[in-house]
Amino acid sequence: MSTIETPAAGNLHRTEASYIPMHDHSSCPEKIPCRVYRHAGEASKAVAAEIAELIRERQSQGRKAILGLATGSTPVGVYNELVRLHKEEGLSFRDVVTFNLDEYFPMQPDELQSYVRFMHENLFDHVDVLEENVHIPDGTLADADVEEYCRRYEAMIVDAGGIDVQLLGIGRTGHIGFNEPGSGRDSRTRMITLDKMTRRDAASDFFAEENVPRRAITMGVGTILEAKKVILMAFGEGKSSVVAKAVEGEVSAIVAASFLQTHPNAQFVLDDAAADALTRRRSPWLVGPVNWDQATIRKAVMWLAQQVKKPILKLTEEDYNEEGLQDLLASQGRAYNINIEVFRDLQQTITGWPGGKPDHARRAGDSLRFGEGCFPKRVLIFSPHPDDDVISMGGTLIRLVDQGHEVHVAYQTSGNIAVFDDDAITFMDFISEFNRHFNIDPARTAEFERHIDEFVKHKQQGQVDSPEVQFIKGTIRRAEARAATRCCNIPETQLHFMDMPFYETGRVRKKPLSADDIRITVELLRKVKPHQVYAAGDLSDPHGTHRTCLTAILQACKQIERDGDEWYQQCQVWLYRGAWQEWEPHQIEMAVPLSPQELLRKRAAIFKHESQKDRALFPGNDPREFWQRAEQRNRTTAETYDKLGLAEYEAIEGFVRWKGDLDAVL
Repeated sequence: MSTIETPAAGNLHRTEASYIPMHDHSSCPEKIPCRVYRHAGEASKAVAAEIAELIRERQSQGRKAILGLATGSTPVGVYNELVRLHKEEGLSFRDVVTFNLDEYFPMQPDELQSYVRFMHENLFDHVDVLEENVHIPDGTLADADVEEYCRRYEAMIVDAGGIDVQLLGIGRTGHIGFNEPGSGRDSRTRMITLDKMTRRDAASDFFAEENVPRRAITMGVGTILEAKKVILMAFGEGKSSVVAKAVEGEVSAIVAASFLQTHPNAQFVLDDAAADALTRRRSPWLVGPVNWDQATIRKAVMWLAQQVKKPILKLTEEDYNEEGLQDLLASQGRAYNINIEVFRDLQQTITGWPGGKPDHARRAGDSLRFGEGCFPKRVLIFSPHPDDDVISMGGTLIRLVDQGHEVHVAYQTSGNIAVFDDDAITFMDFISEFNRHFNIDPARTAEFERHIDEFVKHKQQGQVDSPEVQFIKGTIRRAEARAATRCCNIPETQLHFMDMPFYETGRVRKKPLSADDIRITVELLRKVKPHQVYAAGDLSDPHGTHRTCLTAILQACKQIERDGDEWYQQCQVWLYRGAWQEWEPHQIEMAVPLSPQELLRKRAAIFKHESQKDRALFPGNDPREFWQRAEQRNRTTAETYDKLGLAEYEAIEGFVRWKGDLDAVL
């Protein structure tokens, strides 16, 4: 099976890396140099190239390269590229010494969540590093031995000559390593109690928050700051807020990463999404001259309205001048004209007809941006998990069905790992009772029931489910998806369960996206020949499934476009959000308002996913239920439109149109 790179593992197109160094303008508030790349793949390859250069330089000098390494999803792309450099370009690791940042405690090295296992699976087993040169904190120690072990770990770093390059990620609490809020600048390698937020973020790896260890061994902030060079990597919208605090805020023990401001050779390596809250990205006009294109003008005016708490049409020239937008006025003219232009543009995003209007309802001057010209339409909604469709765009889905469109829903993955074991047992009880009542193969039923019961009873923490248990859990998710779409009046014949191969590992960690995944997606698109496609664009899904699923869809669309399929020329692709984040108001290109009744119908559809109700197995870093998150985001979008001076709605679902550029999305 051939493998296709996903954005987390590498760049979709090998374009030259584009990043903006810090201090392009003297007023830039960044206190740590930041390199911003379009994609995590570009950033990872750039960091790997730096590490490879160091290794080769040290080898030419007859010296060892001393690397400080991190774990988690962020550095995986770097390790993938280092493995490629070893296999394809002969980069040797025989003279490399490594020290890892941290390890959970207690933790056996062969457990699924062990950082020992992680490092071997992602790097050490694929290169020629010597085992005696690998150092990872020991999670198997007795409590009484930890303090002395930590002193020896510090001494080993010193004896090796100190760390040349230290790789870091950053947690939502601002922690580096496991240096939680309150960790001092001079802290050393030690045992630490994990913050509740950190444990919640790790819950998906441990199949529930209660399984996450409460302690860990970590290098201290002082240990990290002694490295000759520090590279902190952060990817995704979920990291943007804490990145901004660390880079632009005050140095504080509350955000341990902020101590890197005091390091003479530290840098942050970010993708576009993680850099989004930096001043130069959030409000670049406060930093220096900008190119006032339509998108930037819209963003600036909406930002101004929110800053001064006024509707767009009430903004004055004094508002522009006092809030640092003098350059916009100078280049674009009167405030009134700018306000009118942005207001009209925003007003045109609102539509109650996401599939376009039928001829009899269309009026002169109606926008064609939502696909008028063909009614009714075939609509294909891709849902990464079996509930993302109704969570993220349930109101729009219901509207499309009610307005007479032929709506298909494609569930890209089975979602089988996100079902509690108790639910599997309950479902098996139902099957057994049903089969016994109708005398359906009682011996086979009893055998199957015994397997499920015995497996779950003796299941170890983090153990991969047996194929039988995976089947039961996948069946639960399918049944819930059917129930949800039934209450939206979508026929079962228009549901498509894709079971994409990359997902079916039984583990949180998935396989790389493959040619089979793309082929399955292409075949479905060609079967339905949709006029509109909807896909999940909320890439902050902590497990990476949304990003992989979107990659498959967009690459399939590009293949169909290259092949010249005539039907695709009229196809529009819209990206939705909601499960993990929402589009910013200035990004929204189609806003579908929902009435109170439609919002209740959307909630009812979400409630059909009973295995995810009350407490999802993988809730991510937001403690609210998914229906609560989605409703609040929809209401907030509507409130924002209202405050900007537009009509007041109960809720709004927002969409952004994909214009065919893979690099602009992934």
